[in-house]
Amino acid sequence: MNAPPIAYAFSVILLVLAALAGHGGSAAGITLAVILVIGAIVIPATLKMTNQWDRAIVLRLGQYRGLGGPGLFILIPFLEAIATVVDLRIRTTEIRAEEALTRDTVSIAMDAIVFWRVVDPMRAATEIEHYRQAVERVAQTSLRETIGSHDLTKLLSDRKTADEELRQTISRKTGAWGVEITSVEIKDIAIPSSLQDAMSRQAQAEREKQARETLASAEIGIALQVREAAAVYATDPVALQLRQMNLVYEMNKERGTTIIIPSEMASSLGSLGVVAVAAQAQNAKNSG
Repeated sequence: MNAPPIAYAFSVILLVLAALAGHGGSAAGITLAVILVIGAIVIPATLKMTNQWDRAIVLRLGQYRGLGGPGLFILIPFLEAIATVVDLRIRTTEIRAEEALTRDTVSIAMDAIVFWRVVDPMRAATEIEHYRQAVERVAQTSLRETIGSHDLTKLLSDRKTADEELRQTISRKTGAWGVEITSVEIKDIAIPSSLQDAMSRQAQAEREKQARETLASAEIGIALQVREAAAVYATDPVALQLRQMNLVYEMNKERGTTIIIPSEMASSLGSLGVVAVAAQAQNAKNSG
């Protein structure tokens, strides 16, 4: 890690002062100049700086001493060193599983995005060699495990549950490294074209089945209502006559024609019924 600009500025100032101090040639001036030169060399090695989202892993004689940053911090020259700098921001890793088999032995390809971040820089730097590569490989294997433990229908219909299960699976493996998996989002699930055609035909057959069941239920309801109406007419002749009168009127009102009623039907309607039907027909004809 390079020293911050302010460290080099101090070094330049010390070098200028050293030149001025040694200009006279006196022993004290030369001694002061040497001290200032040493200070100008040591300051860049002592003063370090990290960004707000970075943490420096500081080792003292090879052992973990602590974290440096954010901002300016001091190292002991020749005793302490920065092993690595860990980024604490959320990162994204794209993973893909090709030709993976689901629990119902369907070959699919799945794409997903893993959002993760380092929550313990010390463990991320000391427990594993390359935590970025490890997260990617663990996510890849966990994606295949998730595919193999679910049926295709479950994966297609409930992606949110699959996302959460995949996040928990990866988190259990990366938690020991100080890495937290914030979320996982499945981008796409690709299935073979032949299976797509079969699923389309299955969905069409299901819709046709539902339509037939709805029609049959409607016919049953109509039949029950007709049976109830027949029972009412059988016990109430007046209601049956009124219904007959209404049917005759309904057939005649749109066209405004004259209907000749057979004697048997006229007898069943009665004299008042015939007069009422005739009056309704005449009214309809006049209004037309």
